Amino acid sequence: MAASFRALSAALPNQSLTRSPPRFLAASCLSLRLNSVSYTPRRGATRASMAEIVTPKSRGKVKVFDTEEDLAVSLAEYAADLSKKSSQRKDSFTVVLSGGSLVKSLRKLLEQPYIDSVDWSKWHVFWVDERVVPKDHPDSNYLLAYNEFLSKVPIPTGNVYAINDALSAEGAADDYETCLKHLMKTKTIDQSERTGFPKFDLMLMGMGPDGHIASLFPEHPLVHEKEKWVSFITDSPKPPPERISFTLPVINSSASIALVVAGAGKANAVHIALSDVSNSDMLPVQLVAPEGELSWFLDKGAASKL
Repeated sequence: MAASFRALSAALPNQSLTRSPPRFLAASCLSLRLNSVSYTPRRGATRASMAEIVTPKSRGKVKVFDTEEDLAVSLAEYAADLSKKSSQRKDSFTVVLSGGSLVKSLRKLLEQPYIDSVDWSKWHVFWVDERVVPKDHPDSNYLLAYNEFLSKVPIPTGNVYAINDALSAEGAADDYETCLKHLMKTKTIDQSERTGFPKFDLMLMGMGPDGHIASLFPEHPLVHEKEKWVSFITDSPKPPPERISFTLPVINSSASIALVVAGAGKANAVHIALSDVSNSDMLPVQLVAPEGELSWFLDKGAASKL
């Protein structure tokens, strides 16, 4: 088992943060070493301008920000606060990322006071979905996260879990699920007492204009998967076609979910998701109902139809 989850022993080479990371040897639930830096705590965060919208309790807390910049400020404060609370009670803070613009919205964590005060040593990073492409491919969610965020924070060796891109979509999904089971067994990831699925501390997700989350698309059979933790898709309506994705039971077992949505092009899906109107053809985002806390972070464009 140890060989299946081995971490690479060499640190990533020093390089321009805009360059692609080198190709890595394939390994199950590949862990990557990130460069470490020393830091000392500081104070003084910028406050964001926002308003809260009252919605049915099941739809979570909804915050609307004047600008995407204000949204990013608040998201950093939110993530840092959860990180601090988790670090005070256990040795790991499990964070799940998605692709798209989500990672760029985390940019304020790279600034003061968070870059120096967050306990990055306890962060363990996963992906709610990934495109089955090489890690240096422009479509890779890992590559985006590496360039925009992971290469700029002192997360320790072995705490970043990328898919095995040498496998098929089905093989990569099975391998990632095996990895999660191993990490739950070793108590790096909590287990939901209610569902038995992994319980991540913070799941950060975006949403597509069609209301899709992760790689769970409207009217696709994968939305209804109840048993698997990680599944795969080879006919994604949005390219590239081959992807892996956490299933809804895993997503909804999370302690905290932040849905981060910006842009007027997503306003219609936001309106449907937060309205009281029942719909037999529910969008995947409408099925997000964590056993913990659900928070929406919207800019004015995304909230324009509420």
